[in-house]
Amino acid sequence: MLNHKRRNARRMRRTAPTRPVRPLRRPVVAASLAGGGHPLVRSVENERLRAYEEGVKGGFDAIVPVLKRISALQHMPDFEQQAQAIAQRELGFQLPQDLLADAWVADLDMRRLFAFCVFQTYRRFCDGFFSGDPLSSEDETAFVEFLHDCGFHTLDLSPCSDGRLAHVVRYVLRLPYRQVRRKSYAGALFDIEDSLAKWTEVELYRYREGRPTPADAPTRYLKGVVYHFSSSDPEHEGCAAHGSDTRRAAAAGLEKLIDFQAAVENSFCCGASVDRLLIGVDTDTDAIRLHVPDGRGVIDLEQWLDAAELYEATRGLGGQAARDHIAAAVNRAAPGVQPGMARLAARLLENNFSQIDYVRRYHGGRYPDIGHAERFIGAGIGFEEVQLRNLTYFAYLETVEEATADLDVGIKIFRGLNVRHGLPIPVVVRYDYHGHVPGARERALKRCRRVTEALQDRYAKLVEQGLLHTLQVVRDCDDGGAIEVLGCSVTDGLG
Repeated sequence: MLNHKRRNARRMRRTAPTRPVRPLRRPVVAASLAGGGHPLVRSVENERLRAYEEGVKGGFDAIVPVLKRISALQHMPDFEQQAQAIAQRELGFQLPQDLLADAWVADLDMRRLFAFCVFQTYRRFCDGFFSGDPLSSEDETAFVEFLHDCGFHTLDLSPCSDGRLAHVVRYVLRLPYRQVRRKSYAGALFDIEDSLAKWTEVELYRYREGRPTPADAPTRYLKGVVYHFSSSDPEHEGCAAHGSDTRRAAAAGLEKLIDFQAAVENSFCCGASVDRLLIGVDTDTDAIRLHVPDGRGVIDLEQWLDAAELYEATRGLGGQAARDHIAAAVNRAAPGVQPGMARLAARLLENNFSQIDYVRRYHGGRYPDIGHAERFIGAGIGFEEVQLRNLTYFAYLETVEEATADLDVGIKIFRGLNVRHGLPIPVVVRYDYHGHVPGARERALKRCRRVTEALQDRYAKLVEQGLLHTLQVVRDCDDGGAIEVLGCSVTDGLG
């Protein structure tokens, strides 16, 4: 339901600064689970997305149990044969023979084996994604038409690089991932110059080639920021970049949006502009809160639409009645809102109902891992295949020097997840390139190797202790093919 300013003011006074967000009431979730489904939930899609998530994460989560079994066998006479048989059967690939062959002399290097298994599982996951297109959306063309009808030719989202938001496009918002630009930054503090360059590129295509819409079409560029919070433990499991202060995270995101809009208008004038959207995600339940700009384009931090409350308010209605209820709530929340923005906001809220149902149906209403549980760090440019929660911590970067804050946050997270248990931090360094551009692959290779060397220098102590391993890959994003492995700190090749 619509959160009115008076109620929000009380909420903010109660929670800030030590409790930024009021926890959702657990009895509401329990009642939802007992009361049946929602008319706007896409249950078949939920089942398909659930099967994919279980398959991918299951591959990563099998690594530690399998390595424990193999470790217990390392002094058996037929150890190498047994180890390879177990790995092939349980993980789907074989282990580096040189690591196994030396086990009789010294204990197995479990850190290298662990890193190898993570990297090999990542490669298999990528190959399956790009060859099988498991997250395709049946309504992709319809969504593009809908977006244009709403008055937008591009949807550009900058979520926080926290792995709990890695699935924000395909799962949380239920959007076709190929039709949404996603670039993640720590705290959702996106690079304004990078976004300005993307805006310029999009507008150039519109003027030169008439895509995605002709230059004279009445459409605009929509830039969104996705911040996050935890309703279960707001003081500790919110956004680390903002000290788990939800209001601070939202305010910082809005400030970036305002600055980006000013950058476009100041650089190009003559009516050039963007529209803005601010989205909050409760990473415990995946329910969103939507800050919709009013008729003047102003976003009010103290007023938002709560998808979880709207879900409850509309679950007893018919499908069309539920949609009418959502539309009315949007117009109350943002007086004078542009009709196209109102339609898009209503669609995002409705889409999120399916994800709310997903978490309630498969996770009892709240994820068991309300904190970090990422499997590896992804550094560089690419990773469109990563659309799953807590799979990857993102650090999009051109150079290590310009992204030290993002990288340091990721390393800190993995010190808690892996290093404290004696396991290494797996880092995939990746650069996608456009194969039709002369010399693009060579430049991607050089950048990948240069960044890997800079990473190893910055975290030299971890590398020396065998607690940080890297995989270097590139991919031609024009031909839609698989990733190309350049090198791995564990072994000469992944096989």
